[in-house]
Amino acid sequence: MNTGAAFSKTYAEARGKFTAATEAAGLDLSSHTHPMLGRHGELLAMDVVREGPRNATSLLLVTSACHGIEGFCGSGVQVALLQDTAWHALLRQRGVAVLYIHALNPYGFSWSRRVTHEGVDLNRNFQDFSAPLPANPAYDTLAHLLVPEHWPPNAEVQAALQRHVAAHGFAATQAAITSGQYKHPQGLFYGGVNPTWSNVTLRHVLQEHGQHCRRLAWIDLHTGLGPSGRSERIFACRDEAAALARARTWWGPELKSIYAGSSTSAPLTGLMWLAAYQECAQAEYTGIALEVGTVPMMEVIDALRADHWLECHPEAVAAQGAAIERRMRDAFYTDTDAWKQRVLEQAFEAAQQAVRGLADGPGD
Repeated sequence: MNTGAAFSKTYAEARGKFTAATEAAGLDLSSHTHPMLGRHGELLAMDVVREGPRNATSLLLVTSACHGIEGFCGSGVQVALLQDTAWHALLRQRGVAVLYIHALNPYGFSWSRRVTHEGVDLNRNFQDFSAPLPANPAYDTLAHLLVPEHWPPNAEVQAALQRHVAAHGFAATQAAITSGQYKHPQGLFYGGVNPTWSNVTLRHVLQEHGQHCRRLAWIDLHTGLGPSGRSERIFACRDEAAALARARTWWGPELKSIYAGSSTSAPLTGLMWLAAYQECAQAEYTGIALEVGTVPMMEVIDALRADHWLECHPEAVAAQGAAIERRMRDAFYTDTDAWKQRVLEQAFEAAQQAVRGLADGPGD
């Protein structure tokens, strides 16, 4: 495995490598074109590749760039899988089909942002928008501090944030900021008031490819939480004992759960994998988010604060904008061979475990 070759410096390069790896593997690619153009005027798309028969009873989803900028890591994993002959042999041997969905949020990937072109966190956007949306009063009290009028924030703003952490604890502050909010469109972790383009398009993909399998697994690739280079496996199903037991049988007893409070992630709302239950209701569903650590949590939060401030201030000087973008890249992607090698080793292991778990499921 050539560690660096699967990874890219830009969205356009990543899409080119994914397309080339698909062609080299003898697979067909279908593209769902995004309504916007990329940073350099390039076409944006959610690209989908299916490996294995349409009537396969077991299907594994491997998805990247739910949070656009995190696609620099996730795309590399997908490309490496497509380039690996042993991986293809395992799929044939076990009779498992794979659906690679490249760039769930291609706009954020191209523009080095976490949010969609609507300014929405895709992994907070899977709500019933006909019902009242969840309230997050703790975020409301912090909103003006998180995205202040000026950047860098002044000492008074930073001191107010520190007082909140001291009064409520870091875990409660993290939950307040990251769990999802629906009142501040220019704020962090905003879930939106309508389904985004990515939400609707992903549902169409699941309807096309996921409504005939009996067992469905999902590995959604993320970065930005936890120690650098360590992949945390986070349970991504409903809070059901049978599903958790099955997932731990596949991926190990160290599997973390937001329900039990064992994950570095706070409990979240509007999660994307809810679509698996809604669009593939006939399947037994088992999923994880594979979350790769980069830098400490508060550095990630501060990078996001700066990114959202910049979006609100297009008049900012170019040098400041470039520095904020570099900070975002460093918060969600570590461009070293050692980090990438660890990512691939852990992602390949999780993917192989998912295939074996699907293949060893109940008889058909």
